[in-house]
Amino acid sequence: MEGQEMSLSQRGAAEATRPRPLRRGYILIGIMLTLALSAMDSTIVATAIPSIVRDLGGFALFPWVFSVYLLVQSVTIPLYGKLADLYGRKPVLLVGSAIFLLGSVLSGLSWNMVALIVFRGIQGIGAGAVQPVAITVVGDLYTLEERGRIQGYVSSVWGISAIFGPALGGLLVEYASWKWIFFINLPVGLAAMAMVGYFLHESVHHKAHRLDYLGAALLTGALGVIILGLLQGGVAWPWLSWPSSATFGLGVALLVGFLRVERTAQEPVMPLWVYRYRFLAAANLAALVVGALTMGLTSFLPTFVQAELKQSPVVAGFALAAMSVGWPLASSLSALVYLRIGFRQSALVASGITVLSSLWFLRFTAASSAVAVTAASFVMGLGLGLMATALLVGVQSVVGWNRRGVATGANMFTRMLGSTLGAAIYGSLVNERLKLWFANPPPQVAPFLPRSLNAATMVLGGQLPHIDPRALDFVRQGLYLGIHQVFWGLLVASLAGIGFELWMPRKAEPLPEE
Repeated sequence: MEGQEMSLSQRGAAEATRPRPLRRGYILIGIMLTLALSAMDSTIVATAIPSIVRDLGGFALFPWVFSVYLLVQSVTIPLYGKLADLYGRKPVLLVGSAIFLLGSVLSGLSWNMVALIVFRGIQGIGAGAVQPVAITVVGDLYTLEERGRIQGYVSSVWGISAIFGPALGGLLVEYASWKWIFFINLPVGLAAMAMVGYFLHESVHHKAHRLDYLGAALLTGALGVIILGLLQGGVAWPWLSWPSSATFGLGVALLVGFLRVERTAQEPVMPLWVYRYRFLAAANLAALVVGALTMGLTSFLPTFVQAELKQSPVVAGFALAAMSVGWPLASSLSALVYLRIGFRQSALVASGITVLSSLWFLRFTAASSAVAVTAASFVMGLGLGLMATALLVGVQSVVGWNRRGVATGANMFTRMLGSTLGAAIYGSLVNERLKLWFANPPPQVAPFLPRSLNAATMVLGGQLPHIDPRALDFVRQGLYLGIHQVFWGLLVASLAGIGFELWMPRKAEPLPEE
């Protein structure tokens, strides 16, 4: 009883420090604007990629635009969460937002693809602070009874951004310039920072934390080197060569070092105990597939629609947005499924849907309609929404309250790693196919074909001299074959998801307390 009274007393003290409703409303608007920037980033950039490649060149490098952003963001998320406990939510959120905006402006000023990749990395450093710290602020401001309603407002940001982002990206590319997909972040971000900075006041209660900088650095290095090997293998050097062996060997060595550090770290970036339990391990491996499938469409669907179907960026944006419509729709209805048939079976049904969507994508040709592609994207979103939600809720259901936050974070962290590796793997598939295709062009095409993978820009609107229609058809066919490899990759990933889900225990038994 005494503990309960202490809890109630502490709760009353906490509520006494909360700002008045009007001030809280302004802070919430600022938080929602901040989250919107992060939520729209991948989809709005994906829609603009064909135009970016056309202007900057470097078709073989464009998967790095996604990979480096996601990689840096994923490994910094847990660090920012701990920094927010040490120094307060406000300064960490403001600094993270400022870094994100700096990266946005620099990205808009990029003069080549390498510069854009570097600046996207800066953006990712800032993005790592946005989501965890913004959500934490919401938890600080509102009582337990209020959070359900407020989380509905916050969640709506992701749904609206997922639909609005691709459409906005298409409009900016078609009627202004791709640079504005980055510059538009500046006024929105500054407004959000001003509202949070002016209205949010907090008293920081310092907590002792040991930040796992070494683990984060080793994981970043390991994944960065592996991604380098994936994107350069078969292009810059043969797969079976000493540069390839050295690159992957270094990546594996760094990964082994990371795992050793995580075993002894007091607060590890990736808690390894999560992977000791079969249900959690299988659910997280399946979440890796969710990330890979998401990034496969996000990276290459807009390019397919614009280059192969010869549609405008706006149409490509709507095709990608269809996936974002299907995801929250399936997610909102997922409880009706997993409460009836269980988490494992729900995930298997979802993977079946992604398999069907992947098979549908494999049937598309240059003569296919944008409507059919949009419909297939919507079906993929349905499968991903059901799968992601069933896996996440399943993970949360088998752990106690004191470990739920760690288990949830590990699942989302793994999904983001899947997106990071997916962007690299799919990019590698496209690059290798294009290299083989461009290596032996027909004699009547060879004089008009640049001697690099940048020949792909010819079908993205690049202004190359002396373009022959036969050369354009040859390049377009090569790009189709490359993106077709991605569609095969979607199918393989979907089947892998089924394998991981079959490994899950049929019943989600609660884990023993530690």
